[in-house]
Amino acid sequence: MIVKKTIGFIGGGRIVRIFLEGFKKEEVQFARVMVSDINPTVCQKQKNMFPYIEIFSDNNKVAAYSDIIFLAVHPPVLLDVLKNIGKSINSNSILVSLSPKITINKISEVLGGFKKIVRMIPNAPSIINEGYNSVVFSDSINQDEKDELLKLFSVLGKCPLVKEDILETYAVLTGMGPTYFWFQWKKLVDMGISFGMDEKEARNAIFNMVEGSVKTFFDSSLSFEEVMDLIPVRPLSEDEQKINEIYQSRIEGLYKK
Repeated sequence: MIVKKTIGFIGGGRIVRIFLEGFKKEEVQFARVMVSDINPTVCQKQKNMFPYIEIFSDNNKVAAYSDIIFLAVHPPVLLDVLKNIGKSINSNSILVSLSPKITINKISEVLGGFKKIVRMIPNAPSIINEGYNSVVFSDSINQDEKDELLKLFSVLGKCPLVKEDILETYAVLTGMGPTYFWFQWKKLVDMGISFGMDEKEARNAIFNMVEGSVKTFFDSSLSFEEVMDLIPVRPLSEDEQKINEIYQSRIEGLYKK
């Protein structure tokens, strides 16, 4: 897939690696790829993995002069970054914010009325092109631009269009969602190995168990109670209430924050 546009990443951390790896796996070629980060070590790390990119240490204005600008910084510094790059953004460019909390209207306000803005909540499985990245377009993105962006975003996985007022819910449930389960799957793999499986066998067993379990839960038309009643032995039953309380307090607290 050839994309005849330049792209710039402002911020060079994990999500940039995820996106670049996802694009690489599908052989997406851009006219130019620029990555800027305040930390030169972070920039160099990305350069080592993706030699074709251009890196700029603490020089966001160069990356901001791209056709598509991915704003990959944390919410506490996002507004300051916007103020820094505002005059460098071309009027025909499109800014894609990957941060929760800061709305399209607020971004536009800080940029002095710039309106070609997209918000996306990225999802880590995009690294293998299996992401679930919720997207919101500003009203100033025309249909041709939407189609072009969705074609690009779909390389990374599914990209549902959602309402902006529930984007933070997606951030908590899908953006961070994998972390609620990955450590548990790792523990089960480790236990499988300790019980006599080799690593490949354990990973394959847990993968297929998880895949089938998800399909049973969401696609079988059984109620939650019926699903839970399919297996007579529930080793963690005494701890389920405690685990539910942890989910409720930690994730609800995160959402409110």
